Amino acid sequence: MPEYLHRFYREHMRAEGLTPFEITLGESDLFIWVESDLRQLAGSSLARHRRELEDFIRRNPIFETTYAPYQVGEDAPELVAMMASAAERVGVGPMAAVAGTIAQLVGLDLVPASREIIVENGGDIFIHSAHERTVGIFAGESPLSGKLRLRIPPTPAEGLGVCTSSATIGPSDSVGVADCALVMATTASLADAAATGLGNRAKSAAHIEEALAWTMHIEGVLGCLVIIGEHLGVRGSLHLA
Repeated sequence: MPEYLHRFYREHMRAEGLTPFEITLGESDLFIWVESDLRQLAGSSLARHRRELEDFIRRNPIFETTYAPYQVGEDAPELVAMMASAAERVGVGPMAAVAGTIAQLVGLDLVPASREIIVENGGDIFIHSAHERTVGIFAGESPLSGKLRLRIPPTPAEGLGVCTSSATIGPSDSVGVADCALVMATTASLADAAATGLGNRAKSAAHIEEALAWTMHIEGVLGCLVIIGEHLGVRGSLHLA
């Protein structure tokens, strides 16, 4: 994702009282808010999870390229197993869940050291917070871009995920036309995969309601949103401001 998009997301998230820092490794570019500077712990976590993923892909190259769910064994690394599980639930390839899953696992690794955690990875976000947080919604050239904010209520103890896909901005591989397809789910892994599925089904403004209804039937999805140009559709437990 271009750097200016990272700046947009990072400037429009509300994380008062937390310490922000960046961790970059390979394609992963994480912006993290926690109660103190946990840069070293976060960096070690990211390196470990990426190494496990890269080692698995070397042995199973189809995992990286398939657009269909991919079965993995019981000995698969945690990151790989979570990606495969989310992809299976949605009906997409496992790499559709990679950014959200990495954000989630790095965030969970920081829980023992910080009660408040937000990890953003290219617009895919894991949140573990006892306070309401606010996320700006970017939708490319849509007239609605930057005019909406999503209010995230205090999360469950295990956190939750807010992830986006787009056919018009960033690196998302979508067969739809959505400027923004956003999903909030019980995990960032599922939210990432579901955002891809939602974006794929948003083929025109006329498809928005059908795409939203399909997404809300996925177990674990809490709410979803689609923006196509001036058209907006929202379902579930999303609170916009």
